[in-house]
Amino acid sequence: MTNPEQMLFTSTAQAFLEKEASLRRIRDMHGAGVSVDPAWWQRAAELGWASLLVPEELGGGSVSGDGVADLAMLAEQAGRSVAPGPLHPVSVVLAGLSEAPENHEEAIASLVAGDAIASWAVYEPGQQWSPLQPQLTATAVGDGYRLDGVKDRVEAGDSAGLLLVTATLDGLVRQFLVPAGTAGVTVGPQPSVDMVRRYARVAFDGVEVPTAALVGTAEQTPAVIERQRQVALLLQCAEIVGILDSVLAMTQQWLLDRHSFGRPLASYQALKHRFADMKLWFEAARATTAGAVQAVGNRSEDAPKLVSVAKAYVAERAPVMLQDCVQLHGGIGVTWEHDLHLFLRRATLNRAMFGSPEEHHRAVFELSRKVPT
Repeated sequence: MTNPEQMLFTSTAQAFLEKEASLRRIRDMHGAGVSVDPAWWQRAAELGWASLLVPEELGGGSVSGDGVADLAMLAEQAGRSVAPGPLHPVSVVLAGLSEAPENHEEAIASLVAGDAIASWAVYEPGQQWSPLQPQLTATAVGDGYRLDGVKDRVEAGDSAGLLLVTATLDGLVRQFLVPAGTAGVTVGPQPSVDMVRRYARVAFDGVEVPTAALVGTAEQTPAVIERQRQVALLLQCAEIVGILDSVLAMTQQWLLDRHSFGRPLASYQALKHRFADMKLWFEAARATTAGAVQAVGNRSEDAPKLVSVAKAYVAERAPVMLQDCVQLHGGIGVTWEHDLHLFLRRATLNRAMFGSPEEHHRAVFELSRKVPT
């Protein structure tokens, strides 16, 4: 249940997004080739956007005491305007650093304040979503490590000052926090279907980092990565819920305003049934996302399965619903002038990242087969 503090936080975020991240602003940023405005993000951080997953002793905190729920509500609001900004990558990195903050307190404080942007470098060229099987290698050298390999699909990689990099060290998965300006790091842009969400290809060629760059122990790392995975997925699902809410409202208004043979389109039985089906699917998407958010917030044993349930359903159903809305608009939703395609682009991108619905269906099946001990 939403409490007064969460309602205030949400309304403040909504007002900020309406003023600073309108759909017109998204189009302007796309036209200017800009994906992240550091000044915009710093103002968002001042509203507490980057502190939600960080414990109070590290300078974070949330208005309601449930940072995961607050973050999901924020992502949903951002989805309603397909907002720019590095909310997703910064939150995922902070989710990891907060689990193993030793030697990284300064970086956490910088991210919470909005002074820095970070991203999770976990994907590799030609590889599917497999965060526990990185091909980038880390080798012990002197009093530190050398990183060699390539990461791609790094969100906001060209704007990030810090990169949380997965690597294989002595046969085990580890993570390193690497400043983007470190010698040997090369960042190149990658195209994206989204208007303002950009990605990068990052090459690590003999990049040397100190021992302090390690995040957590070898024993901790799989659990830390799992926490980051869960946060990444709930952010995606919550954002898609916000997208669907906006587009359904837009479509409903269109059906009421548009007339055919002297009658509003909304009065035709076939269209009523079609829209009713979409409303049913939307409520199911919102409910599965809420279940995942609650499980992640409570660190439930079911969290790994429930985030996959949410991603499998929400990301599979959303593009179908959005295409239906395009058709209910008479096809104009695919034209450049109409805003519908902005939402369709973001939902399509979210469907592909951090595991496809098909992969998550398989994950749910495998997790469901496990017998509780």
